[in-house]
Amino acid sequence: MTLQAGPDDRGLRLDVFLARHLQQFTRSHIQTLNRTGAVRIGERREKAGYKLRGDETIEVDLEQAAPLFTLEARDIPLHVVYEDDDLAVIEKPAGLAVHPGAGTGATIAHGLLFKFQQLSQTGGDVRPGIVHRLDKWTSGLLIVAKNDWTHVRLSRAFQQREVEKTYLALVHGKMRSPSGEIALNIGRHRTQRTRMSVQSTRGRTAISAYRAVEEIGSFSLLEVRIGTGRTHQIRVHLAAIGHPVVGDDVYGEHAYARFEKKYGKPGRYFLHAARLRFAHPRTGKTLQIISPLPADLDILLKHIRG
Repeated sequence: MTLQAGPDDRGLRLDVFLARHLQQFTRSHIQTLNRTGAVRIGERREKAGYKLRGDETIEVDLEQAAPLFTLEARDIPLHVVYEDDDLAVIEKPAGLAVHPGAGTGATIAHGLLFKFQQLSQTGGDVRPGIVHRLDKWTSGLLIVAKNDWTHVRLSRAFQQREVEKTYLALVHGKMRSPSGEIALNIGRHRTQRTRMSVQSTRGRTAISAYRAVEEIGSFSLLEVRIGTGRTHQIRVHLAAIGHPVVGDDVYGEHAYARFEKKYGKPGRYFLHAARLRFAHPRTGKTLQIISPLPADLDILLKHIRG
């Protein structure tokens, strides 16, 4: 595989760049590729920590990469809200990871193999049909591609920001403005590598627009539309402006502790992918699909109101 670094990749570590483009492999697997000489820039072997200039051509010998996971079909209940010959849209429950990783157990990918006769293979053996992702503890709508032709066109639509994604989020505090846009770069945290953080000069462009739907005591219910799909984007952005998502014990630790003391453990993030709007890749027809608030979040919301 040949990968081309661009201006947005300037300053990225080589292993981070590879992790973004070889998402079918874990970070440890990518490190193995680096160590075995499967990754080259020109005629040179570079270390995993090599900082990209933003104009390199990177060649990866994938024949040296044996799959780390064997994916088997599992009968996992999946609610299909739309389906045709090219794609399906399912409702992902909170607590279930989208694809396998270290210690994930059963995932959406396992359930997709059981549910559908045919799925795209563009994402690799461990991500059949998966075009985009949601955090493990986020619920909501997920698009599934049934063939590679559809997968490529849906991926392009996501990259060109032609897929409108709207989330419902309950956050701590009252918003200063009833609506606004958050445009803060997001990158890997400098010291805590499992976390993301906003970064002024590094990281990747990230845009989130919010609208306050309701004020409930010291909380705000928001509609959030994302123009980019960075890891943990909504949670990082809202925490950065002082309004962490309810139930987020990673980016809103102190607010989480106060909430738990008063209301008990929420058990998950109050974040739900509630609406998708996009053009069908084959017909061009606009599809708009809506998912109501899950029962557990609805009950929690009523508890806070009451």
